[in-house]
Amino acid sequence: MSENTISIPYDHPGLLTAQAWARLPGEPDASEKSELITRIKRLLIEQDAVLVAHYYVHPDLQDLAEATGGIVSDSLDMANFGHQHQAKTIVVAGVRFMGETAKILNPEKRVLMPDLGAECSLDLGCPADEFAAFCDAHPDRTVVVYANTSAAVKARADWMVTSSIALPVVKHLHEQGKKILWAPDRHLGNYVQEQTGADMLLWQGACVVHDEYKAQELIALKAKHPGCIVLVHPESPRAVVKLADVVGSTTQLIVAAQNSDAKVFIVATDNGILHKMRTLCPDKLFLEAPTAGVGANCTSCSHCPWMAMNGLSNLAQVLETGSNEIIVDPAIIPRAVLPIQRMLDFARQINLPTRGIGNA
Repeated sequence: MSENTISIPYDHPGLLTAQAWARLPGEPDASEKSELITRIKRLLIEQDAVLVAHYYVHPDLQDLAEATGGIVSDSLDMANFGHQHQAKTIVVAGVRFMGETAKILNPEKRVLMPDLGAECSLDLGCPADEFAAFCDAHPDRTVVVYANTSAAVKARADWMVTSSIALPVVKHLHEQGKKILWAPDRHLGNYVQEQTGADMLLWQGACVVHDEYKAQELIALKAKHPGCIVLVHPESPRAVVKLADVVGSTTQLIVAAQNSDAKVFIVATDNGILHKMRTLCPDKLFLEAPTAGVGANCTSCSHCPWMAMNGLSNLAQVLETGSNEIIVDPAIIPRAVLPIQRMLDFARQINLPTRGIGNA
């Protein structure tokens, strides 16, 4: 453990995934699915709503978002799209912090989610009160938080970053002589620290999906596919990242797959992204990176149980009832939007498109 890493005790949020699995929506049969899709399309029009979906949710929701004029992307891009869209209601198929980010950037709009219980282990593992105390204990540090955090945590930060802009932001702060307090993902923090040389104090959070990838199993899978390309999200452990041909955000990994001449890819991020990769590159083979290893009881299996809580049935229900609305304390929004806007302004300064700088 780095001398600039602090251990934060908390009940590992992976223990809560059993509750998420218990709430997974049932898979509709073909006729029910067709009826649900027709009903949702009608409801989106009636409710003046747009559907924005993350790369990690079920392919049915991804396809439906694009078919109805919405978007499939990363969390920040989802929120920005909702801001630019004329619809008065944004329906977020993803996890709770994504809905909150959409509300922060669109306080005048109604934001709904299929299931408000769709959480994120990084968010759950960084409670706002504990994080505030952590910041107060280190007032000399610039606070940089990852997008996978609550509105209250963002409101305590100086900067919010996504995985694709984390390196240039921290490099910029390091060049200014700033010392960084980073939260919540320790693996992404370690990666940024190694790449920039910045003085970083790391909160000890992790994603229950990415934390499960195993280097030895990845080496064995690579050996079975000579010439394959390994695509790794930087929320993965260091040993896995070191085996990568490309390290990047969801959008960056998709672009890398499109631009490569390789025919086989091993992907170390949530397997929901494989739908988009296979759609864009139908002539290429995409394999899931190994998680818990031989003989282990896999609790993540390369797919987030909270992302899996989004389904056609609860999407239709929320559109019909108006339930599951995201509410963010109006007193928090002006403070929470500042670190997000600071990141967007910086992206423009370095000529990095504000579309596609997303996180997971």
